[in-house]
Amino acid sequence: MSLLFSPFDLPAPRGPLALANRIVIAPMCQYSAVDGAATDWHLAHWASLLNSGAGLLTIEATGVTPDGRITPHCLGLWNEHTEQALGDTLQRARRLAPPMPVCIQLAHAGRKGSSAAPWHGGGLLSPAQGGWLPLAPSALPQLPDEPPPAAMSAAQLVQVREAFVTAAKRAQRIGIDAIELHAAHGYLLHQFLSPLSNQRTDNYGGSLENRMRFPLEVFTAVRAVFDGPLGVRVSATDWVEDGWDGQQTAEFSRQLKALGCNFMHVSTAGVSPQQKITLGPGYQVPYAREVRQACGLPTTAVGLITDPKQAEEILQAGDADLIAIARALLYKPRWPWEAAVALGGQVQASEPYWRCLPREAQGIFGNVRIGMR
Repeated sequence: MSLLFSPFDLPAPRGPLALANRIVIAPMCQYSAVDGAATDWHLAHWASLLNSGAGLLTIEATGVTPDGRITPHCLGLWNEHTEQALGDTLQRARRLAPPMPVCIQLAHAGRKGSSAAPWHGGGLLSPAQGGWLPLAPSALPQLPDEPPPAAMSAAQLVQVREAFVTAAKRAQRIGIDAIELHAAHGYLLHQFLSPLSNQRTDNYGGSLENRMRFPLEVFTAVRAVFDGPLGVRVSATDWVEDGWDGQQTAEFSRQLKALGCNFMHVSTAGVSPQQKITLGPGYQVPYAREVRQACGLPTTAVGLITDPKQAEEILQAGDADLIAIARALLYKPRWPWEAAVALGGQVQASEPYWRCLPREAQGIFGNVRIGMR
């Protein structure tokens, strides 16, 4: 059996969460919510992904407060309305697919909030356009020509931390199996970590210990109320000199492990327009390997992993425990089916799909054999 299609248990205080295989659907923003509430788009999107044959679905970055969204169209989980919409929509999607564990990425956009949807240019929106004043560790804009965000006060730090806690409670209440805290891609928790975006002079800025303080406080607070698998997505480097880097990420991962973290999801970049990224297949995998070696936690690799054999080689080399697929799954919603054909694996599928397989794919649904009148 290939490693990609071998089962994997994510540890958690309440007991391990069993994954049928090592394929993780990475969180992908859809910018299709209404006032933070999931819509029929999410129903169709999640039902499709739950039928993909992956081992774990991660719901897109979900704002813990209204001003924690990237755009006015982002998913949220901050009140009863957004909780009910997300819970009801997910429940309906799950009825349309085989069982698959579901993780949610809880997030706060920080200074990258109040943005237009990507297909509308992605720039900051004014209040007249439906935007708001974003919060950040320091009053430093993402882009030089943008107005600065508001530097967070001590009271706002507490408010945002508690918003993560409340969202985690809501997630557990609606049957979410795992939570991933978003500390990557230039959003709020990453902004605190990086010296490029955090120039505070209090206990939350300056030294590495201080820059890690708020993200670790958020993690600790969420850990206290959520007993399922709890992990963190990180950008392991800013790809900018004197920015956040692999060594700091390794120390952050060790600190998280000591606080009860169950997994790491390793990406890169996002905090600075000055980033200079060396792109190529699996270009972020070395950072996943570094984090895995530093902390020993189950680690997910992501980034230009598009070929099943490439994914298998990453696992066989011990560079990661799980493989996250994002845009490749939007382009090929049955990517895990194709991977199962290539690697001799098996996946689950809803009964109406059982008759669809070409001859070379026979067997990937197990021992399913049906006739047709």
